[in-house]
Amino acid sequence: MTDLRIECAGEAALIVYLGSESSPAVAARVQALGDALRPALASALVDLIPSYASLLVLFDPLKSDRYHVSQCIRACIPDLATGTTNSGRLVEIPVYYSTESGEDLQSLADSKGLSVAEVIDIHSHQEYRVYAIGFAPGFAYLGDVDSRIAAPRLRTPRQKVPRGAVAIADRQTAVYPAVSPGGWNLIGRSPQRMFDPEATEPMPVHVGDRVRFRPIDRSAFLKAGGEL
Repeated sequence: MTDLRIECAGEAALIVYLGSESSPAVAARVQALGDALRPALASALVDLIPSYASLLVLFDPLKSDRYHVSQCIRACIPDLATGTTNSGRLVEIPVYYSTESGEDLQSLADSKGLSVAEVIDIHSHQEYRVYAIGFAPGFAYLGDVDSRIAAPRLRTPRQKVPRGAVAIADRQTAVYPAVSPGGWNLIGRSPQRMFDPEATEPMPVHVGDRVRFRPIDRSAFLKAGGEL
């Protein structure tokens, strides 16, 4: 892999770059490397943090060192040549799409020369990959959004985006796991909790999973615990 780079990211961390830009193939290599490193590093591994085209490897300096971890990484690389790995689970997330629950839905449709129904249809018929989780616990970066409805971030971010807001920014889409500031285009709202620290499974999705959004009506949204 000519685009492989391993760089120091601290006294007990290395970051591995597996490509120059995000793509399903690069994301698959990131996931496959993580799967291979867990048994290779065993108890020396502290954590793995995947992103679009990189993997942060945190290790225990009392059990290993940068040289050994780097050698383990390079030993795993030949197995990643095909860029194939487990395709992950398919997770369905319900969404109440409307101008009531998605403040930017109408303006997005107008800017694209589409009807609101067409935007909803395009967004909900796409299958998305979980590329990374960050910004806030449970905030999953999903791609890739159909170019017909891709939209840049808002010029002025909102100070308060509601929990469950479904949004688009460029070729990414996401569900806000909690009330927070944000500059993405809001097109709907989901009753699905994206992060629950008290649950056995705190997050419904993980890096490498696939996501589809299922349209629901207002009544179903409220019945499932959604908030407007």
